[in-house]
Amino acid sequence: MRKHDSDTREGAESLAIQALTYLASEPERMARFLALTGIGPAEVRHAAATSGFLAGVLDHIASDEKLLLAFADEAGIDPAQVGRARRGLAGAHWEREVP
Repeated sequence: MRKHDSDTREGAESLAIQALTYLASEPERMARFLALTGIGPAEVRHAAATSGFLAGVLDHIASDEKLLLAFADEAGIDPAQVGRARRGLAGAHWEREVP
């Protein structure tokens, strides 16, 4: 899996898509996620195009420490990146680099 810069919108979206892929790789994990969100399998692709849904994916991952640590380990990231990306996708303003 690729590493991401969760401090940019693109990086946060990419990390969230990676997290969704991680959930989908295990039918039981995905079934739990879908049951909690109320979204059907046929709606996932459309929903994944929205920042709110992607923030929800990261929120779901972050809400279960075991799941968070397993995802972070597989993705090769610091678990804190999930929280940063989630906050950004949920509406926080992206900081610009100052030269």
